[in-house]
Amino acid sequence: MAGPAPGRRLWPLAALALVLALALELPAVQAGQTPRPAARGPAVRLFTEEELARFGGEEEDQPIYMAVKGVVFDVTSGKEFYGRGAPYNALTGKDSTRGVAKMSLDPADLTHDTTGLTAEELKSLDDVFTTVYKAKYPIVGYTARRILNEDGSPNLDFKPEDQPHFDIKDEF
Repeated sequence: MAGPAPGRRLWPLAALALVLALALELPAVQAGQTPRPAARGPAVRLFTEEELARFGGEEEDQPIYMAVKGVVFDVTSGKEFYGRGAPYNALTGKDSTRGVAKMSLDPADLTHDTTGLTAEELKSLDDVFTTVYKAKYPIVGYTARRILNEDGSPNLDFKPEDQPHFDIKDEF
């Protein structure tokens, strides 16, 4: 005696999962109220080094951006730290991953390159990335270097689902 086809056995489970997902995502709407769309942050974008350099805090009417680990943050709200003439302005307008890891403003350290960093410096980088930048500043994009290899080919190690801003609910 043959059982139901494999697709037929999974259909009730898939339907239940869809109903539960929709029920958990729908906001409670009281009678007479129109549901509001979910708030979405600004779209993230890909920055070349040249584009990122335009957001170094020199222009009063421009936002201030800096990248750490290839993630571009809008640090404008910390203008007193990152604006023109401020103590950490040297970190802005570029990917300053190495400088953040080493707690250094030396121009030689203001780069994305993490080659030769110690385990302690790498841990410090991860801690500051999570507790300072991700916790305080909005993500506005990624450096092209994070997504593309030097020759312009795709970086096969890049996975959108592993990125700090990614939320699968935003994709549907």
